[in-house]
Amino acid sequence: MDSIIEGFKKAFLLIISLDRELLSIIFLSFKVSGLALFIAIFLGLPTAALTGLKRFPARGFIISLLNALMGLPPVVAGLFAYLLLSRSGPLGFMELLYTPTAMIIVQSVLAFPIIASICNSAIIGVNPLIKLAAATLGATPVQIAFAVIKEARYGIMSGVIAGLGRLMAEVGAVLIVGGNIAGHTRVMTTTIALETDKGNFELAIALGIILLIIALFINILLYFFQKKGALQSGRDN
Repeated sequence: MDSIIEGFKKAFLLIISLDRELLSIIFLSFKVSGLALFIAIFLGLPTAALTGLKRFPARGFIISLLNALMGLPPVVAGLFAYLLLSRSGPLGFMELLYTPTAMIIVQSVLAFPIIASICNSAIIGVNPLIKLAAATLGATPVQIAFAVIKEARYGIMSGVIAGLGRLMAEVGAVLIVGGNIAGHTRVMTTTIALETDKGNFELAIALGIILLIIALFINILLYFFQKKGALQSGRDN
């Protein structure tokens, strides 16, 4: 019990003193997850808009695939990314394995279906009268699409926040492709796993506290956007 209390004391000291190692790990975590989130939004939102606004033969299959990939095990994504990026793999010549770039790629793959699927549901859930009214007023297809997306903005933001939550908590995939190299590819989740195994609880606890604060903040944002979306849906109906 004393060792646990001592670990928490040292953890708070690391946070308060703005320990350089702690800050570098946090910075890399936000850098990797932030870039991965941007890529996932860049690919996921157009996919959601296309499947939500257009009807084409493969539409149902794509939506089903996105829903299925939402539950993709991170270690499986990490395994396939490793096979692709390893020296004997088809992309081995790029020498991306055990780099932050590899971590960004695999995290983008994990966040993409979450963002695309939730945003798709938000767009499909928009009252059809909005699309009909815009068309009646002479809006172009692009203007109609923007009107629908604007109406679904709270649901879309919920998808983005959910994707961010997945990224910040990820450990398996980034550990496989990043290698958890000190000062190079070590992020918060992988550091917690490593330092706990080493018995260095103060750093693990400090990062755990920070992750809990981030998770709380993400969930508050998610609740806010879901509530705003529900209120808007109630007004529309």
